[in-house]
Amino acid sequence: MFEFVDILPYAMLAALAILIFSGLPVAILLAGLGIAFSLIGIALDEMPWIALLNVPLRLYGSINGSLIYPTVPMLLFMGMALEKSGIARDLLLCLQHLLRRVPAGMAIAVTLLGVLLAPTAGVVGASVATLALIALPTMLDQGYRSSLASGVVAAAGTLGLILPPAIMLFFLAGKLRVPIGHIFLAAMWPAGILISLYLLYYITAAIISPPTATKGHTEQDWSQGWSPWQWFGFYVRGLILPAGLIFLVLGSIIFAWATPSQSGAVGAAGGLLLMLLNRRLTWPLFREAIEGTALMTAMVFFIVLATNIFSYPFRFFSGDEVVSGMLHGLAFGDWGMLLTIIGIIFILGFFIDWIEITVITLPLFLPVLAELDFAAHAGEGTGKALWMATLIALTLQTSFLTPPFGFALFFLKGAAPPEVKITDVYRGIVPVVGAQLFVIGLVMAFPLLANWLPNQLFN
Repeated sequence: MFEFVDILPYAMLAALAILIFSGLPVAILLAGLGIAFSLIGIALDEMPWIALLNVPLRLYGSINGSLIYPTVPMLLFMGMALEKSGIARDLLLCLQHLLRRVPAGMAIAVTLLGVLLAPTAGVVGASVATLALIALPTMLDQGYRSSLASGVVAAAGTLGLILPPAIMLFFLAGKLRVPIGHIFLAAMWPAGILISLYLLYYITAAIISPPTATKGHTEQDWSQGWSPWQWFGFYVRGLILPAGLIFLVLGSIIFAWATPSQSGAVGAAGGLLLMLLNRRLTWPLFREAIEGTALMTAMVFFIVLATNIFSYPFRFFSGDEVVSGMLHGLAFGDWGMLLTIIGIIFILGFFIDWIEITVITLPLFLPVLAELDFAAHAGEGTGKALWMATLIALTLQTSFLTPPFGFALFFLKGAAPPEVKITDVYRGIVPVVGAQLFVIGLVMAFPLLANWLPNQLFN
C-alpha cells in the first residue's frame, strides 16, 4: 500500500533539481536538504531520533582512512604555486620559443601548458580563466583568429580534468573502487589520441590560414640580448624543473614508489622549491597560494561532507532503490542503460562542476552500473570499472565545452579581451567538441584503449 513516506526520495531529488539553480552554495543546499528531510522523517515517525547520531560517524568515516583527501590539498598547492608565482607563464614562454618555427607553435605551446598544469584543474572555470589570462592576449597579438584562439584555450584549460594527476581522477577512483595508478594509466591513451587530434587541427588550420602578427609585435622582445647561459638557466627553471616535478609526482603514484599522499607532499614541497629557485618566494605570493589552496580545498571537502548529510536520509528512505527502479523501468538493455547514464552526466555537466557530479550524482548510478553486463566487451571487475571511469571523465570534459551551455565557455568569455565575442568562442569550439565525441566513441567501441596500459604494467 502506498504511504506518504514513499514520496520522500522523489521529493528530495525534485528539491535538489530545482534549488540547485537558485544560486545557493551547493554544499549548504545539500546539507540543508539532508537535515530538513531527516526532520520530516522524524516527524512522520519514519526515522528515529537516534539515527541522527549516525551522521557524525558517517562524516568521519567518509574521510578517515582515505588516500584521496590528504593528497588533494597538496596537489592543489603545487598547481597554485606554479600559477601564482608566474612559473606557468615561464612554461608557456619556454614552449613558445621551442616551437617558434612550427606551424601553430603557440597553439601547441598552450596545449602542452594545459597538459603540464593538470593539477591546477581543481575547478573547471578557474583553470580555463587562468589559461585565458595567460595565453589568449598573446595568441591574438600573434595573429590567431579569435575563434581558433578561443578553441585552443578552452580545450587546453579542460585537459587537466582527464590527465593525471588530475584531481577528478582521484575522486573517480574512489567512487568506482579502482587503484589510483590504474585509472591514471587508463586515461593515458584516450587523452593522447585527443591531444593528437587537437594538434592536427591546429597545425592544419595554421597552414591553411597562417597567423599574422599584429603591427609592432615582436615575438622575442622579452629575451633580446640573452646569452646562452641565460637561455640555459631559463629553460631549466621554466621548463625542465616544473615538468620533472609533475612527472615525478605522476610516476611515483603509478608505479607505487610512494603513497598518493606522499607523492602529493613531494609535489607541494617541489612547488615551494620552484618558487624559491625562481626567486619568487615572497610573502604575498606565498600567502596567495596558501589562501587559494585553502579556499579550493574547503570548497571540495565541504561538498563531500554535505553530500554525506544529504545521502543519509535519501538512502534511509530507500532512495537508491528508487533511482535503480526508475532506470530499470525504462526497460533498456545494458548499452541503452549505459548511454542513458552517460547522457544524464553529459547534460548535468552543462550546469554544474565535476565535483558535484562525482560526489552527488555518480553514487546514485553506481548500483545500476555495477549490474550492467559488459564482460564480453570490456571484461569484469577492474577492467569494466576503468573503462566506465574513462568514459565518464571524457563525457564531463566534453559537456563543459559544448555550446551553447558549456559553462567553461562562459568563464573563457569573461576572462577574454573585449574583442573576443561569444560567437567567436562558439565557432572555435565546434572542431574541438567533434574531436571529443570521436574519442568517446572510440573508447566506447574499443575498451582496450582504456585497459591496455593498466593490463601491461599491472598484469
